[in-house]
Amino acid sequence: MTINQIINTQKIRSQSELLNILRIKGYKCTQATLSRDLRFLKVGKIANEEGGYTYAIITDMNTNKIKDTSTSYVQNGFLSLEFAQKLALIKTLPAYASSLAMTIDMSESFEIAGTIAGDDTILIIPGDGISVNDIRNRLILIFPELKDRIRR
Repeated sequence: MTINQIINTQKIRSQSELLNILRIKGYKCTQATLSRDLRFLKVGKIANEEGGYTYAIITDMNTNKIKDTSTSYVQNGFLSLEFAQKLALIKTLPAYASSLAMTIDMSESFEIAGTIAGDDTILIIPGDGISVNDIRNRLILIFPELKDRIRR
């Protein structure tokens, strides 16, 4: 609850910044514990108006949307989708990959076995017997705003 409150009321740019605020408030935790808590709370980074990134909380579990009200968050961060050996590779702007990968994972679609995210790249591992077209269609269902940007 405290982490939610801090993220909702302050612009937190890093885990170390959040950890320092928690310590000032009297909470004792490690970086590893905070990392697990952020994943459990479904916290991701989004672009802010200053050109940097701040933490935001994914709120609606039914739609897997990030609390940011801007519909252009995904559109602005998504650069390309490529396939190699039936694996999908999404390229994003820096710091977008983990939030987008978390949204993909939270969709719990049978087509996608899992994702691996870096700072600006997401590797999508398809389920057994899933085609490239199935992955494209699932990504469009997860991110409808990308319909015209994901080529068939």
